[in-house]
Amino acid sequence: MIKIQLADRVKNLPPYLFATIDKMKQEALSKGVDLIDLSIGDPDIPTPAHIVAAMKKAVEKPVHHRYPSYEGMLSYKEAVADWYKQRFNVSLDPKTEVLSLIGSKEGIGHIPLAFVNPGDVVLVPSPGYPVYPVGTLFAGGESCIMPLKEENGFLPDFKAIPEDVLKRAKLMFLNYPNNPTAAVASEGFFKEAIALAEKYNIIICHDAAYSEMYYDNQKPTSFLDVEGAKDVGIEFHSLSKTYNMTGWRIGFAVGNKDVIAGLGKIKTNLDSGVFQAIQEASIVALQTEDSILSRIRKTYQDRRDALYEGLKGLGIHINKPKATFYLWAKVPTGFNSTTFVAHLLEKTGVLGTPGVGFGAPGEGYIRFALTQPVERIKEAVERIKNAL
Repeated sequence: MIKIQLADRVKNLPPYLFATIDKMKQEALSKGVDLIDLSIGDPDIPTPAHIVAAMKKAVEKPVHHRYPSYEGMLSYKEAVADWYKQRFNVSLDPKTEVLSLIGSKEGIGHIPLAFVNPGDVVLVPSPGYPVYPVGTLFAGGESCIMPLKEENGFLPDFKAIPEDVLKRAKLMFLNYPNNPTAAVASEGFFKEAIALAEKYNIIICHDAAYSEMYYDNQKPTSFLDVEGAKDVGIEFHSLSKTYNMTGWRIGFAVGNKDVIAGLGKIKTNLDSGVFQAIQEASIVALQTEDSILSRIRKTYQDRRDALYEGLKGLGIHINKPKATFYLWAKVPTGFNSTTFVAHLLEKTGVLGTPGVGFGAPGEGYIRFALTQPVERIKEAVERIKNAL
């Protein structure tokens, strides 16, 4: 038998956060624990029925059973462009400035391969989505952490980045509304990022997967809606959270045509595109009436209010989210983020995500996802109260 040896890039990988969380969950369930899972951001609300109906119709078409277009069906890309124009008043050329993705995670993971050479720097927000540094590692790049601190509104402090690092940087990942902190960014912040990118020739990759999960009618802006954004970068988006389609695996990247072309070149060599029936159903999704999306947002807002008020009433320090379906709470004195998650799971059957799993600056926090009904969230608060 041959000796199987992993490549160094895989040996150096940390355990994937959500795989670790899933293992903790399965162990608890095997013991018969009545688990209230507030850990992973996977919507528990079904995909709207009109989208499912469109998929049923599309999947029966033999034309969709063959290889799809590498760059995405033009009709899907046109629907994306129409959605951006309607939602953000951003004009996009569907042929050159829109690219279909097998979920935004895939595009985020692949884009360093298009632009990062070994030794190049990628500016990565932390705490943040684990795929940003992992994609950088796979491309042979070096992640430079931009700490997201509460005293700065969980926005990176660009002035704190050393000059020599900025000169070596090829990409910068940003993500607002933010996972895990639930922070939102202003137009002024994006202007600052664009000015930095122009000065140092850095491509900005803005992850906007949560832009439609907002509360109190405070609509987040798009990075691309800011003057000069399309000159320096792109925006990633996903249908997963907006339309409860996480399992469908479809998203898109939009913006600078040269960056889109570079990512497209990687994709044409590594995958064969998105199943066209899903693209066709996603056109229907992008045309969904806002009344349907408003009901979804109302469901999450009721959950947000229940968990926020409940945890705040227990004396836990927490900021009220304006967007996303996450709450980012400080762990009580005497715990770190990992021991507090373990304590809650053991004593209450409530599962959250340790902040340190999103990067060292996340230590001292725990993320809760609003993926349970209000009644279960209130029960979780009551259990936490008894455990504290």
